[in-house]
Amino acid sequence: MKALASADLQLGILGGGQLGKMLIEAASNWNIQCHVLDPDPECSCAHLAHTFVEGSFKDYDTVYNFGKSLQKITIEIEHVNVDALIQLEKEGKDIYPKPEVLKIIQDKGTQKSFYKNNNLPTAPFEIINDKITLLSKLTNGIISYPFVQKSCTAGYDGKGVAVIRNESDLSKLLDGICIIEQMINFEKELAVIVARDNNGNTTCFPSVEMEFHPVANLVEFLLAPANISAAAEKEAIRIAEACANAFSITGILAVEMFLTQDGVILINEVAPRPHNSGHHTIEANFVSQYEQLLRTIFDIPMGDTIARDYAVMVNVLGEDGFSGEAVYEGLLDCLAIKGVYVHLYGKKITKPLRKMGHVTIVGNNAAEIKKHAEHVKQILKVKTQ
Repeated sequence: MKALASADLQLGILGGGQLGKMLIEAASNWNIQCHVLDPDPECSCAHLAHTFVEGSFKDYDTVYNFGKSLQKITIEIEHVNVDALIQLEKEGKDIYPKPEVLKIIQDKGTQKSFYKNNNLPTAPFEIINDKITLLSKLTNGIISYPFVQKSCTAGYDGKGVAVIRNESDLSKLLDGICIIEQMINFEKELAVIVARDNNGNTTCFPSVEMEFHPVANLVEFLLAPANISAAAEKEAIRIAEACANAFSITGILAVEMFLTQDGVILINEVAPRPHNSGHHTIEANFVSQYEQLLRTIFDIPMGDTIARDYAVMVNVLGEDGFSGEAVYEGLLDCLAIKGVYVHLYGKKITKPLRKMGHVTIVGNNAAEIKKHAEHVKQILKVKTQ
C-alpha cells in the first residue's frame, strides 16, 4: 500500500464555517494540515486551520492564488468560484468535488434537469425566469397552489426557499430565476450520505429522518436511522448510489429525499460536501462523514458506515430576539445527561436562527434518546448577556 508522506498530508478548504471546523478536527487525527480560505477572520475555522487566509471564496483571483500552492482542495460551501477551480484542475490540482459537478449543483435548475436527464426520480418542476412570469402563470392557471419556489442560485440553510400555499403567501415570492415544484404530499423527509472514491466504489450511511423548523426551514431534529421499512431503506440507498455515480463524484454527497404517502422516494436536492444530516456520525457510526471524506480525498480505503447506536441530532439555533455576543444557557445541564455530546461552532455573535452548534444524543433505546433530545431542545438556549 502506498505510504503517505507528511508533505502529502495537506488540504485546502474553501469556506471556514462549522463544516470546515469539524473536517479539521477529523483531519487532526492523521496530522493532515488544513489550509482555509474564508472572508470572516472570526469564522469557525480561523483559529484551528494550519494556515488561514482571509478572502472571498467567490473571487476568481483569490481562489486561484489560494489553491495554486496546494495539491488537494475541497469545499465546505457550494458558492465558490468554479472558474478558478477549473483553471486549477487544468494545472493538475485535485479538486473535490470536480468543478463540473459543482457547477451543476450550484444551480438548482441545472441540478433538477440533471436528475431528469439521468432518470433519477425527482418531483415535477418548471424553471421560471422572473416573478412577473410566475404571477402571470398563476393568473392563467398554468401553475396552481400550493407550490414551493426555490431560487436557482445562492440558496442554503432554508434561504432562497418560499412555500406558497395560497394567495396570501404571494408576498413571500422570491425575485430572479427559480424553480417551481408542486407541493409533495410526503410522509417523511430523508437523507442519505454517500461516499464515492476515485475508483468508483461507494458506501452509504444509513438513511436518516429529518424534522424541520417550521419558520427557518432548518433541520430541528434528525433521527438516525430513519424509521422506515427495509424496502424503503433499500430504495433510498439505491437512489443515493445512483446519484453519486451519475455525477461521477469523488468525495461525499448528501442526498435529500421525500418519501411520499404512496411509498415513492424522490430526490429533493443534493450537497457535494459534509452536511447537517451527517453530524451525528461523529459519535453514532464507526466512521464519520468527515473522516469518510478524507478517506476518499487521500485514497484511503473507506470506513465502515454502520451505526453503533441510535442517535438524535438537535441543531442549536440563536434564540429569537437576541443578537450580540453569545451566551449558552443550560449548557452544563445538557452535559450532565448520559449520551449527550455538545458541539459548539465557535461563533462569537449570535442572531435569531443562526446555527450556533448541534447536540447529538446516542443510546440503545430510540424512544429514550428522543425524550433526551426534546429536553435538550427545551433547556439549551443561545442568548446574549
